Amino acid sequence: MNYAYMHNQKGTKEYKTGRISLGMMKLFAQRREKPSLAFGGQALIEGVMMRSRTHVVMCVRQPDNEILTHAEEIKSISGRYRVLGLPFLRGIVGLFETFYLGVKGLYYSANAILEEEEKFTIKEFAIAIAMALVLASLFMIGPFLLTTLFNLTGVIFNIVEAIVRLTIFILYLILVAMWGEFKRILQYHGAEHKTINAHEAGVALNVSNVKKFSRLHPRCGTSFIFIVVLVSILLFSIMPDLGFATRLAYRVLLIPVIGAISYELLKLSDRHKDSAIMRILTMPGLAFQRLTTREPDDDMIEVAVKAVKEVNRLSGS
Repeated sequence: MNYAYMHNQKGTKEYKTGRISLGMMKLFAQRREKPSLAFGGQALIEGVMMRSRTHVVMCVRQPDNEILTHAEEIKSISGRYRVLGLPFLRGIVGLFETFYLGVKGLYYSANAILEEEEKFTIKEFAIAIAMALVLASLFMIGPFLLTTLFNLTGVIFNIVEAIVRLTIFILYLILVAMWGEFKRILQYHGAEHKTINAHEAGVALNVSNVKKFSRLHPRCGTSFIFIVVLVSILLFSIMPDLGFATRLAYRVLLIPVIGAISYELLKLSDRHKDSAIMRILTMPGLAFQRLTTREPDDDMIEVAVKAVKEVNRLSGS
């Protein structure tokens, strides 16, 4: 699952969820005064991928129980062309690059588990893009077509459409979570979140410390999808109603715009994550993560910790 985080530009601030135990208070007392990496991650097949602004690291637990590590430098296109680093444009570029690295990571982890050495080429990426575009279009068009059956208009139509879209998304998450083989990926997703939370809290990264942290994180892609749904309600409500065909076209043509706006809102929510308003607004996304994450075992946390330490080392932090 691609649950890559939008990059945190701030210093170390612990992400708090609920009451803090005595053990957690001791951890925070030991925190290092060190700025947090602007990085995020993704669960892989039997592994975890972590990325900073400059490097990406993929760690995978092999059948022989060894952890295979692959690292490479990131050269973002927005770093070469300043205009692409402007608000909203950077969201489109960031989502595209995140998707590329996510697919590449899944491809790498699958090869590591199968002990194969097939290279990830533009052909595989093109196929992944085509599949993603089809799924994204269905996610936007399907609920629209279903909602037209209720003969609604205006804002009410858009709200009901969003409810239908969220219902489909939740049912999808429930079905995925029930799939036995996928449960381990959800556990690695939890390990990824716990490790990032521990890192951002500034505590020493080891299995014992990391397992005390929450498996939920506000910059997760699950939260991003919830923001997409909210943005779509607002955007479709202000678009002129020029007939069925035009409204249908909006659902596809505005996908990049919705993604760019949602990206900026997710960054904003992280920048002000300690405010009461942002905590309330991020609660639904965190609730969804209870479906997309599971409590990891120690071996999974070990993989995530190694990935964070390696990307930290490569980034010179």
